[in-house]
This record gives sequence, C-alpha cells and structure tokens, in this order.
Amino acid sequence: MASRVSISNTNAFPSSSPSYLNSSRFLSHANNVSFQTQNGSTMLNKTVLVTGGAGYIGSHTVLQLLLGGFKTVVVDNLDNSSEVAIHRVKELAAEFGNNLNFHKVDLRDRAALEQIFASTKFDAVIHFAGMKAVGESVQKPLLYYNNNLIGTITLLEVMAAHGCKKLVFSSSATVYGWPKEVPCTEEFPLSAMNPYGRTKLTIEEICRDVHRSEPDWKIMLLRYFNPVGAHPSGYIGEDPRGIPNNLMPFIQQVAVGRRPALTVYGNDYNTIDGTGVRDYIHVVDLADGHIAALLKLEEADIGCDVCNLGTGKGTSVLEMVRAFEEASGKKIPLVMADRRPGDAEIVYASTKKAEKELNWKAKYGIDEMCRDQWNWASKNPYGYGSQDSTD
Repeated sequence: MASRVSISNTNAFPSSSPSYLNSSRFLSHANNVSFQTQNGSTMLNKTVLVTGGAGYIGSHTVLQLLLGGFKTVVVDNLDNSSEVAIHRVKELAAEFGNNLNFHKVDLRDRAALEQIFASTKFDAVIHFAGMKAVGESVQKPLLYYNNNLIGTITLLEVMAAHGCKKLVFSSSATVYGWPKEVPCTEEFPLSAMNPYGRTKLTIEEICRDVHRSEPDWKIMLLRYFNPVGAHPSGYIGEDPRGIPNNLMPFIQQVAVGRRPALTVYGNDYNTIDGTGVRDYIHVVDLADGHIAALLKLEEADIGCDVCNLGTGKGTSVLEMVRAFEEASGKKIPLVMADRRPGDAEIVYASTKKAEKELNWKAKYGIDEMCRDQWNWASKNPYGYGSQDSTD
C-alpha cells in the first residue's frame, strides 16, 4: 500500500513567535504537519539522519520532518550552507525544535560519522549532502568526485555497519542529460552531461548495486527538477555563495539591487516566447516529496526505486520573470545573450509515478513560488549574512 500525508490542526507556534511567523498562510501551512502510512501507522518517534540538512532543500525538509513528529539529526560540513538556517528551523518548529540535533561533520570523516551512528539509532537517512554547481564541477571534477562519491560511499558503509538500511537519496533530473522529448519519465535513458550530473548518476548506480548485493536495503532515488521559492514565513530560503547558478536566485539578486540585470541565454527557441522552458517546483513541495518517499520505505517490497519530483509543467524564463515582477513589484532588467552550448529547449517531468507510488503531488504554482521567493529575498537581501535579517 502506498503512503499518504495527512494534516492535523494543532497549532505548532506559540504566541511569542516573531510577527512574520504568524501570517495566515504560514500558519495554515505549518499547523502541526503529521505523517502516517496508509495503513494508519504513524512515523512518530522515528529518528532520521539528514545529511546536508543546513542547505536549501535540506533545511526545508528538516522543518517538515520536525513538524511531522520526527526526531531529526543533521550532519553538514557547512561548505555551502549556514548554521543560521538550523537555528531558524529550530525556531520555526517551536517546541518540536527540541527534536533537532546538529553536527558539523564532513561525510568523508568516517570516525566522526561512526561516532554519531554509535550514539544514535537511526531508522532512516535522507541524503542531500554534496557539491552541486554544474560550472564548478566542470572546472574542478576531482573535487566533485572526491566529495560526492567518497562521502556517499562512506555514509553507506557506516549505515550498513550500524544496521540502518533505509535511504532516500536526493538525485537530480541532470541524470537525463538533455532529453530528446518531454515529459521525462523515469524510464528515459540516463546520460549526465557534466561531472556534477555524473556523480548523481554514479551514486544511483551504487545504490542499485548495494541493493542487489543486500536485498534488505530499501532505497528511494528522487530525481527532482528546478527547486525554487522559500518557506512561507520568509525565514529560511536559498542563500547561494558567489554568483548564482540558477535562474531564480539570480532574479532575486537583481530585484534586491545586488546585480544590475538578468542575462537570458537564448531567445530564439521554439517555445512560447523564445526562451528555454523548465519545470520549476516549490521547495516546500519538494520537501514534502522527500518525506513521502521516506514513508514509502515502510513498505515491505520497496527495493531500490526511483521517482521524479516536479510539477509536470514547463515554464519559460520570461514567464518566470513576469511572475516574479508581479509578486515583487520590481522591474527586472534583461540582457539577451546567445544560447549556451548544450542547453536543452524544453525539459519538464512526468509526475505520474510519484502521484501513484508516493501519493504525492506538487501543490504550488509559479505565483506562490515567486511570492515566497520575494518574501524571503525582501527580508533577507543578503541571505543568512544580511544585516537586515534576524539571526
């Protein structure tokens, strides 16, 4: 039987929370999210290790876990994330924040990881940790192979040694390369086009081999598309280091005055307005998708399976820019440039398998994505390092 997500109405937020945590939309979203399997058994008091839990997607997932009654331990080396995110997640989770513990540890540090597993019995692991900038991976491939592959292998070895054999792996649609047709289904040929994508693809293969060798492993591989947006509170969001690699954080930095204009690469594609089309998914939807996959691991015959996480809809660059301008009231100056070599025209997900197998479906559209992104950006124009933000 597939797993379901249920929402109860117990208010998880005390009256002493910061004022912006008390918006009606935030409270309606956050009111004690509880998760249970379809047969009615709850996941309360389960303990989950989240690697990379201080990062963009990881921090939102950790919050959803806490609100769902999970005890959560985060391991993160803070290479491209901030401990401030962990403190804010604790605050957002109110009394459930007591169920969160954080360790600044690199997954390649076997001794430190062994110590964490020796002190806590984990029911499952959600694995986000890894370097993720495509351009940097091309320039520094050995760094990416060292960090992403060795870190994952060490994690799997330590998990096995301590009898923890349930894993949700945060993979990526990059494993499809540049697909020749859309929507992308889980059965499409796999062909990563850069070292970052190849690390994701290799880890998927490692997971399949681990399951083949030891069938008691239960593994969900999640290929997600383009995460955007932020938590409705505006209290946690994406805070990329250096020049953003993705569209939305770049738009955000233009809107707050950190950059003069957005460069659009290619306006002569065969699309609605000539710009490239991608599948953008709200980060809160994505977080809930990871938890739906976690619940799936409770089933007896899961094995090693894969699901796309996306909206199943394509949005062009200019459509996203217009939606952000509407949400923010800011004009985004544009600079048109030539296509980048290798960029695909249209990429979006087939979500049928996730809807059927995980009973999960994205709830938010680009209007909510842009509204929440701007709420985060306007409160935290320089991310977690902003002097205008509350640390």
